[in-house]
Amino acid sequence: MSRHDNIHVRDVMANTYVMVDGLTTVHDGICLAKQHQVKALIVNKRHEDDEYGIVLMNDIAKKVLATNRSPKRTNIYEIMTKPALSVSPDMNVKYCARLFERFGISRAPVIENGRVIGMVSYNNIVINGMARDEE
Repeated sequence: MSRHDNIHVRDVMANTYVMVDGLTTVHDGICLAKQHQVKALIVNKRHEDDEYGIVLMNDIAKKVLATNRSPKRTNIYEIMTKPALSVSPDMNVKYCARLFERFGISRAPVIENGRVIGMVSYNNIVINGMARDEE
């Protein structure tokens, strides 16, 4: 049995994430992503019964750049994916990787008790998780 059988999302996730309002412009979202060196923006809930959304940089490339839309006149809510597929911090990384594969995603917010506590990606799983197997 390999050690990654016992590694959880909490052990490999990034604590760095950027939360934005859906009315934020794509231009401002890009600036925030660049400033904080993240590859995705989490869109905050509008109210308690709402769900989180997510915008990846490839969403911006496909839905704004490729379609010749203005980043300064396009709001994040227009291009976000909602609800964002999220994972529990207690999920085993192998199941997280399987979930990513099944749904064709590469990163997801980590949610505990209804609040975002981090982001996890394939890169986190491989670099931070599988590297532990070698130790």
